[in-house]
Amino acid sequence: MTQSDQSNDAQSIGPRIVATGGFDTLYREGMKLVEDAAAYLDGEGRAASKILGRDASLLYASQSMQLTTRLMQLASWLLLQRAVREGELTELEAQSEDRRVELSTKMADTDVPMWSELPQRMRQMIEKADSLNKRIHALDAMERGGAAEQAEPQNPVNSHLARLRSAFDGPAES
Repeated sequence: MTQSDQSNDAQSIGPRIVATGGFDTLYREGMKLVEDAAAYLDGEGRAASKILGRDASLLYASQSMQLTTRLMQLASWLLLQRAVREGELTELEAQSEDRRVELSTKMADTDVPMWSELPQRMRQMIEKADSLNKRIHALDAMERGGAAEQAEPQNPVNSHLARLRSAFDGPAES
């Protein structure tokens, strides 16, 4: 097998993962996080934010907007991939300019002042969203045959294995 054949085989791993049960797990996890975050922000989180000091309250508002935006991007990507998987769209249609979902690579900045003042549940949801974002971003990069944003790997097999682990390692239990 030539290096080009190996590269093509490795690049086709992403679509095969999406076509298997691994995607179903990722989809359920992502949609559950969206639901949990919406319920939290509309209920318990709203109450918790009212007792925060001024600076922490501003950080909470900013982080809740960023969390909501990140989760909507991820949900859009998941829904688009599910439509392709179920035959509602072709891969080409899903990649068209008007349907394409741009995923943000920006993660929450946990080094900001007042981070520790945010409610623990809010910080946990942000961490879960960041973990999900990394996994989906890695899977999206594999589907396109590109590399996730990282240095050029020494061994292509190790690079693909690392991306697979990243895409399917669930968030740490809290």
